[in-house]
Amino acid sequence: MTDFQTTFSPALFIQGPLLQTIVGSQFPGTYAMPTAHYHKLDLGLGDKTFVLEIKSIDARLSPVVLMAHGMGGCSHSGYMKRITNKLHQRGFPVLLMNQRGSGAALGMSRRLWNGGDSEDLHHAVQFALQLYPDRDLLIAGFSLSANILLKYLGEGRNISSRIRGAFAVNPPVDLRSASHILSHSPACRIFNRYYMKLLKRQLTAVEECFPCSTLNKNPRTIWEFDVLYTAPAGGFADVEDYYSKSSSGQYLKSIKIPTILLCSEDDPFIPPSHFKSLKMSPAVDFVNPEYGGHMGYISKGKTSFGDRRWLDEVIMDWVEKRSHLS
Repeated sequence: MTDFQTTFSPALFIQGPLLQTIVGSQFPGTYAMPTAHYHKLDLGLGDKTFVLEIKSIDARLSPVVLMAHGMGGCSHSGYMKRITNKLHQRGFPVLLMNQRGSGAALGMSRRLWNGGDSEDLHHAVQFALQLYPDRDLLIAGFSLSANILLKYLGEGRNISSRIRGAFAVNPPVDLRSASHILSHSPACRIFNRYYMKLLKRQLTAVEECFPCSTLNKNPRTIWEFDVLYTAPAGGFADVEDYYSKSSSGQYLKSIKIPTILLCSEDDPFIPPSHFKSLKMSPAVDFVNPEYGGHMGYISKGKTSFGDRRWLDEVIMDWVEKRSHLS
């Protein structure tokens, strides 16, 4: 059982998983990004990305929080800026990873990231540990990056003892099923169009900088995009090989770092049945509120920050409690 508040009640005027998801992503609030320092991160073979550093305003040696965004997003996605702003207010140093081909790193890699890119996360983790040699590290991943985070923790790597906790927000632990739902469910048609627009924009930047990476076909769904681009670009035999090797559900039983896995029962992309058959390590604390949609969690009551962003409050509570254990 978690040691923080996990009860979520949706706002009366934002009911249902689709509305929670839409409002959560499309109305992120007007939070400014604190002053950030850009660090170029080498991913190998000439590919690079950017990690943003928001330095602490507090002299205490509190843990560093490393965060990674979801599909189609970047370090400046609304939820990333919002949570960063709140962490900064509380005195925590923050590192924001742009996955390859995202945000400020558009066109800096020969391919876009995928749901199995745990080696890229490893590069970011090692960078964080070297940049802050006297501090512990907390890692939070959102959506597709949450899947990568869980894979990273459970695939048998030598995990640093300075990583004191992880928080995975709405991870699609079965990529095949999540892709199928996003691509073919009538209720998710609007989300498929939204993500495809973002992915095509990112792929255009890759094609402009690396003409040999041109995709001559026009995928219309996430599934088609994974078949035509993600799997071959990532070096997988085919899309089934990509989904099989990259889905994090198989790694949950091997995680040793204290980890929160948060996913609502009504996530429109991730059926609750995904989790019922999985074996989870005792180190994994599964938080499964009845409502919230996909990273929505717009609450009925206001949080300590004066807004209704329950997700932010839970993450802040987790960071502060893990800090006291450090």
